[in-house]
Amino acid sequence: MLPSSGATYSCAAANCSSCGWRHDAAGRIYWGVSASTSRQTVQIAHVVITSTKSFAEVRSTLENQVPWLDDETRGLLRDGVTDRLRQRLKAAPTLSIFEARDHGMLLGLYGQVRSAVQYEIGNPLTASSMTRYVLGAGLYAPLRVIIYEGDDGGTRIEYDLPSSLFGQFGDERVTEVGHALDVALGRALSAAAG
Repeated sequence: MLPSSGATYSCAAANCSSCGWRHDAAGRIYWGVSASTSRQTVQIAHVVITSTKSFAEVRSTLENQVPWLDDETRGLLRDGVTDRLRQRLKAAPTLSIFEARDHGMLLGLYGQVRSAVQYEIGNPLTASSMTRYVLGAGLYAPLRVIIYEGDDGGTRIEYDLPSSLFGQFGDERVTEVGHALDVALGRALSAAAG
């Protein structure tokens, strides 16, 4: 019978050749699974766009300029890479809205009412043009943007500059795509802010 992970064993050597189990000095057994963790501090450029337009107006303009990812493309993505999916992605707009979350509604838990929506915005083909080189870039693709009602009745749009997010990976091919996203996202959001 095999001992359970975390069980104790009479031998106290870290990698005992007599018992064959991996355990610490206290005798706790580990299954040989090793993991490592690293940390890196990165500098991210955060962008805030202010608008005198109402939240509803900015939101409507954004959603009219940046279309939602359509159901057919979502289905093709779910089913896997096909020729039809490649055709759809090549014909897709530069940016699409993948998802929206109503953060303003969550404030109701605290008796507050506020207009605030977080969007995931991107393009699956653009994302894959980065993750083909650095899979970790998928952490930021699609991008996140929040639009919320300011205290002055205007609207704020906030996001992290894509090139600063993707630049941390140290791959010029990925950073170059990030720079193109800086321009595309900045234009779309500035136009929505009016």
